[in-house]
Amino acid sequence: MTRREGAVSARRTYIPGCFAIAASFTLLACGSDDEGPRAGLGYEERAVLDVKAFIQTNLDDLASAAAALQAAAPEADEDGWSAAADKDAVDAMKAEWKKARQAYERVEGAIAVIFRELDESTDARYDAFIEASGDADPFDGEGVTGVHAIERILWSDAIPPAVVEFESGLGARYLPAAFPATEAEAKAFKRGLCARLVADTRKMQSDFRGLALDAPSAFRGVIGSLSEQVEKVAKAATGEEESRYAQYTLADMRANVAAGRLTYDAFQGWLLSKEGDAAAVDRAVLDGFERIEEAYAALPGDALPPVPDMWSSGAPTAEQIETPFGQLFSLVQRESDDTVEGSLVRSMIDAADLLDIPEL
Repeated sequence: MTRREGAVSARRTYIPGCFAIAASFTLLACGSDDEGPRAGLGYEERAVLDVKAFIQTNLDDLASAAAALQAAAPEADEDGWSAAADKDAVDAMKAEWKKARQAYERVEGAIAVIFRELDESTDARYDAFIEASGDADPFDGEGVTGVHAIERILWSDAIPPAVVEFESGLGARYLPAAFPATEAEAKAFKRGLCARLVADTRKMQSDFRGLALDAPSAFRGVIGSLSEQVEKVAKAATGEEESRYAQYTLADMRANVAAGRLTYDAFQGWLLSKEGDAAAVDRAVLDGFERIEEAYAALPGDALPPVPDMWSSGAPTAEQIETPFGQLFSLVQRESDDTVEGSLVRSMIDAADLLDIPEL
């Protein structure tokens, strides 16, 4: 299965042994060398502890948002529900969906490694599910599941034409997105699809709490998430982008990068304790984050910029590259490329190598 498969440009201050960030996120795991369970721990143990606390906080937020989304779903009546007839409830569900999305995108690098099946059931795209098994009932919590299955219903009256064109070409298993149109469908949405998301997110929340996180999952996992940035932009041209129904993919990407920055902050003290190229690698990583954060912050809203007509990621024209979408694509293409010296992903890999963090 192909892996999927806010402007939150969090300004952070590095503090040895902990990390602090702006109000967008929670201050985690900070303390003096003599406080609590951190006392006597080395750089690696402290870094992993910080990242684990950050992931756990976001999994708690994810499970809470999933439960709130389910609770906000309208009570079923004979004609189901819609954005017009049940506007307050639909708006509330959309708000909780965005909270869930932000929480998940901050931790997907590690979750995709640690909980592969739960990651797929929670975050895989419609086309991946359809190719695997189809979906006879979009509301029942079987077949197509997770945040994008719910997103597809909540924004079913505002799906971009390119997305409809792409999905309608998936074959006989494709079903047009729609709000629940009957009492049975409305009940299934709340007690089936939403309940499945609640169950999956609570399992991640619970299972992770007792997990001994390791450095490869914590650090290399987030590198994988950063590497996917270019895919998330490129797929917009064909209607295959990640949060395609809500037009929320740029917000997803901001959350990925914010999580990458937080993870690096946790490991930075350990890196700087090394000799040799550590300072240069640290500078390269920080520069990479600055470039991509500034570019994301300069773009308005939560959606990717409009794709230029006749766009081809393999051979865009000079005129296309000068558009906001073209500039964004060029940036993430470079920063996601592990073969480009000085790119963000290459520099993060260099940091992992200096720390002797094994590959996943």
